[in-house]
Amino acid sequence: MNTPIWDDRDWRPLPKLTGPQRADVCVIGLGASGLAAVEELVSQDVAVVGLDAFSVGAGAAGRNGGFVLAGLAKFFNETVAQFGEEAARTLYRLTAGEIERQAEDMPAIVRVTGSLRIAADADEKADCAKHLAALRYCGFAAEPYAGPEGEGLLLPTDGVIQPLHRVRAVAQRLRQREVRLYEDSAVRKIVPGSVVTDKGTVYCDSVIVAVDGRLEQVLPELAGRVRTARLQMLATAPAPEADFPRPVYYRQGYEYWQQLPDRSIALGGFRDHALGEEWTADDFPTERIQALQEKFLRQHLKVRAPITHRWAASVGYTPDGLPILEEVRPKIWAVGGYNGTGNIVGVLGARAAARLACGQTSAWAGALAKAREHARRAGREF
Repeated sequence: MNTPIWDDRDWRPLPKLTGPQRADVCVIGLGASGLAAVEELVSQDVAVVGLDAFSVGAGAAGRNGGFVLAGLAKFFNETVAQFGEEAARTLYRLTAGEIERQAEDMPAIVRVTGSLRIAADADEKADCAKHLAALRYCGFAAEPYAGPEGEGLLLPTDGVIQPLHRVRAVAQRLRQREVRLYEDSAVRKIVPGSVVTDKGTVYCDSVIVAVDGRLEQVLPELAGRVRTARLQMLATAPAPEADFPRPVYYRQGYEYWQQLPDRSIALGGFRDHALGEEWTADDFPTERIQALQEKFLRQHLKVRAPITHRWAASVGYTPDGLPILEEVRPKIWAVGGYNGTGNIVGVLGARAAARLACGQTSAWAGALAKAREHARRAGREF
């Protein structure tokens, strides 16, 4: 069993690339980030071809927890401390704005419900207070929370998403505009001026590699700067005995769950209980992590509904917590390493890469550059 709960509709496959194609830009990866890059390029009348080794949303874009969260993977107080207030403010503002944009664009798929950060112990409760103070100081909405889930924070601008529906809806919208998108077209070689697959070649001026998990395999020069990990999840049948109106982050985000509109539960977590095993490109669930998740489901969440789905996904992590966005070779751009929060960060990063590939500026890219420079200077002072 390795099918996410999100995969509940038929999908008419895209064609496979055969023969030569000519484009200004070739985008590799048709998840949320790759499709965002394609959309941005199309909006600027740039000729683009998009490729995926499997199918639209087959990777983490269609297999994640369905959270849309403002900010980076680290909590806001940590982001301020590590990367500086100016960059942290900008990154948070841009991600919150993207959540609002997506909810307006696809209200049936992206819902602003707020999210909860629930403390697992006294130390984390103290950190929640720091998190709250940092958000309020910078003018962002947040409230202390105490309720059935526990104590912590309410973040009212966050929400949830049906991730696979979203990427398929974007792909369908592009397909209706006759944008050239190809599935089952694994890239075998990226060289200046062309991208080679098993059955075809895209001749192009620039390339955007929008891949999160296994990014270091596609672009070996990123090995050591991004590392692939496995995230595992399970889901249940409708659970009327449970009531979680908002998605929940628990124990520093190592556990996370939401209750879907049909009242089923989607739950992930416990990667830190087997880090040696979970740093892997293997994307199949394991008995060890699934057993921990099931125990938490039954004992902590008190959910009795039967488990209907178990699945895993490959995602990219970076040592400093900042996503990858850079020109790794001349006219070859990479985006990835979203540290488990790619639904929003990935879209903004890929859109930025598309703009940079066209010789334009990007507020997102500028904020990431400021964050890296702040961290570099702080490190040098130690």
